[in-house]
Amino acid sequence: MKINTKVNLILIIVFIGGIFISGTALASVLTQKTENEVSNKAVMLMQVINSIREYTNDRVHPLLLPKVENEGRFIPESIPAFSTREIFDIFRKNNEYSNFIYKDATLNPTNLRDKADDFESNIVKEFRQNLALTEKSGFRTVSGEKLFYSAQPLKVEQESCLRCHSTPDVAPKSQLAVYGRNNGFGWKLNDIVATQIVYVPAEEIFNQASRSFLMVLSVLGAIFTVIILVINLLLKKTVLKRIKRIADVAQQVSVGDMNATFGKQDKDEIGALAEAFNRMKYSLEIALSMLNNPK
Repeated sequence: MKINTKVNLILIIVFIGGIFISGTALASVLTQKTENEVSNKAVMLMQVINSIREYTNDRVHPLLLPKVENEGRFIPESIPAFSTREIFDIFRKNNEYSNFIYKDATLNPTNLRDKADDFESNIVKEFRQNLALTEKSGFRTVSGEKLFYSAQPLKVEQESCLRCHSTPDVAPKSQLAVYGRNNGFGWKLNDIVATQIVYVPAEEIFNQASRSFLMVLSVLGAIFTVIILVINLLLKKTVLKRIKRIADVAQQVSVGDMNATFGKQDKDEIGALAEAFNRMKYSLEIALSMLNNPK
């Protein structure tokens, strides 16, 4: 096996070994990076939703309350949870967020559509038990589909919310007519009653991480190819051609051509080898001269 073949083989083995060892770590880092990006989007989305919730509660609800009271007709637009849900459905028409699913997962909601399932209920309880916990994320499987979730606690921070959620006696009659007297009551100020949770299909997370991994791998492959070409060029120019020249001269000298020369050599290891061959050639010439012209 030639030297350049051996060098290339060693470099390829080193590259494959490096990719194998670092591949798992790199994939994990890229997946975590993608999860963080999605979580950041989810947090931003929740902040926007909370702004809509606050605006609806402070501005829209007071305007519509007289109609609710006087006409006895329930107006869902006056409810912050309804506004956030409807606006989010419009927001999802944006392709970048079309796979996002938002839910106010509530332990005891007025609208059973917002009822927290067992998994979400455990998250709410965890937020209640650990008030320092402000965010939670991870994976869960729903109907055979793996989802990535990002959740934050939802706390009752405004007394105006208690009018609809404290006791049925003070709740608007139109609300009772639509949703009844059994759900959505017993809330207290500063209680954590729900979790704002955003779901994204895990496949989307893994696909983004895979695309990033392939891109990094492509860049590394291109860099490795350039390194191989440069090393082969330098190896051929600075080592292999000079060694071949030394071998050719040695071959010529071995058949009696004492005029063969190595030419000018650099002052490096191969140059030192050529000088050693030159000295050997001179010694051989002297020995042959002594044999041919004995005294």
